[in-house]
Amino acid sequence: MADFFDTLEPKHVSMIEKQPVFFVATAAADGRINLSPKGYDAFRVLEPGQVAYLDLGGSGNETHAHLAADGRITIMFCNFERPALILRIYGKGRAVLPQDAEWEALAGRFTMMPGTRQIFVIDVESVQTSCGWGVPFMTLDGERDTLKKAHRQSDPQEWEAKVAKRTTSIDGLPTRATTQYIAGE
Repeated sequence: MADFFDTLEPKHVSMIEKQPVFFVATAAADGRINLSPKGYDAFRVLEPGQVAYLDLGGSGNETHAHLAADGRITIMFCNFERPALILRIYGKGRAVLPQDAEWEALAGRFTMMPGTRQIFVIDVESVQTSCGWGVPFMTLDGERDTLKKAHRQSDPQEWEAKVAKRTTSIDGLPTRATTQYIAGE
């Protein structure tokens, strides 16, 4: 049975803080639905009605394009330990890039990682919890360092030039390019 909440409650925040992975789903009116797993220590509850996550450069920038076009986003956490629980955050999101005025205040809430290109801020419209009884038990062996390692080894000027060329999604929707390489940890 699903339960709905207007904002995140302390028990939800506690569950979120223990999860090593979360999933992000977005879509524009036309085109593909994007569903991405996210790891690292990249998610923050800013307040009960607002969350954010740090985004590193990867294979595309679909979330940015979809949020610019439509704004809708769903974030899902699964508890792979006890108690069984699935938590979804439904909201409207937007990208904040290093060149944006609010970057400094938001960036201070995170530990910057190599290759950080933006922070997604989500205004919570509703929170849903459900049983999660079909989710398996799993343990975390460790995080993959591959993405951060690749970004650490990147030449900042080459990285910025490469990212500057990615101004559309795979479905042709526009994105804004990050204009600054973040070295991070």
